[in-house]
Amino acid sequence: MDKHKQMPEQYYALLQELQAVDFVLVELTLYLDTHPLDSNALNQYNHCTQQRMELAHEFEMLYGPLQSFGRSFSQYPWQWNDTPWPWQV
Repeated sequence: MDKHKQMPEQYYALLQELQAVDFVLVELTLYLDTHPLDSNALNQYNHCTQQRMELAHEFEMLYGPLQSFGRSFSQYPWQWNDTPWPWQV
C-alpha cells in the first residue's frame, strides 16, 4: 500500500467535525422516520444540515472534493485524483 501525504491538523479536525455532524444527521433521520411531527427534532435536523453544508464547503475549498459524480465541485486542475481521499485517513 502506498503512503499518503501527511495533511495539516486542520484537515483532520474538519473531517472529524463533519463525521460528527453526519452521525447526528443519521440518528435524527432515523428518529424522524418514526416521529415525523417532532418539530424540535426537525429544527435540529435542519440546523445540522446547514452546519454540514458549511463545513463541507469549507473543507472542499481548502482540501478538495469530498464526493464525486457531481456532488462536489473541483477546483482547477482536477482534484479528485489527489490523495488522501477522506475515507483513507
